[in-house]
Amino acid sequence: MHPVSAILPVFGLILIAFLLRRFDFPSKDFWPHAEKLTYYVLFPALLVDKLSSIHLTDQPVWQMEASFCGAICMVAAILVMFQHTIESDGPAFTSIFQGSIRPNTYIGLSIAGGLFGDLGLSLAAVVMMVSIPLVNILSVSVLERHGHGHSGAGITNTVIQLFRNPLILSCMAGFAINGCNATIPTAAAEILRILGSASLPMGLLSVGAGLSLLAIFQGRRDVLISAAFRLALFPLIAWSIAILFGVTGIPLAVCIIFASIPVSVSSFILTRVMGGDHELMAAIITAQTLLSAITIPVVLSFVV
Repeated sequence: MHPVSAILPVFGLILIAFLLRRFDFPSKDFWPHAEKLTYYVLFPALLVDKLSSIHLTDQPVWQMEASFCGAICMVAAILVMFQHTIESDGPAFTSIFQGSIRPNTYIGLSIAGGLFGDLGLSLAAVVMMVSIPLVNILSVSVLERHGHGHSGAGITNTVIQLFRNPLILSCMAGFAINGCNATIPTAAAEILRILGSASLPMGLLSVGAGLSLLAIFQGRRDVLISAAFRLALFPLIAWSIAILFGVTGIPLAVCIIFASIPVSVSSFILTRVMGGDHELMAAIITAQTLLSAITIPVVLSFVV
């Protein structure tokens, strides 16, 4: 499938949800519940379903993980080294930082699945399993240092929460079933398949419902800086490391997909709780989501 053909439906669903949310349909209370349902039930069902039956022994999994995590660490290091040049205001810097390293897994999985089917979804889950803990620990560390008025949750609590993360737990469960060569009973497997098939559209609708066009005009310089790191520099670094490690084909494409997608909507919640600039975070999320509809096809044209 051509990259544009896979990407257009993704952003089409985001646009539909954005319009529905503007007209308060079905209601303002619907969208938070839909996001929780997706995060705690539908998305984990998809991951267990795909990972429990896929075979990745012939794929360069460790090289792909190292490439993506290496890119996260390099971008984070550059941001910290040049913090005062980028943004001297601590809370604002935390939003730029998160906006530069946190991937939106709903969009990443949707594009990977649309382009490469079950293999794309499984490789994407591998990327998620190692990157979710890393970006959360890095983000909380920066918020602890530069945020204000936060809850004081700290790194220890973050690590505890990571082991309760339904996405990480579902990835672990799927790999465990796969590794033991176990078979999920037919009825249970069908339930997982049906629930999982609803996860990506619901996830994308939740992304669209959370966008705010008014927020874009606040802190435009910081928004552009974060977009440059997330949508341009990050994919370039990830591609360079992946080529160095000999990653090619579909694994390379999946790695670059996750390197070029916009920031996760969940960044807004963490920013608000831990004293970051949540208004700037909302602007970064919206701007990156809109810009990525243009940048992702350009980036993927070099690897797909």
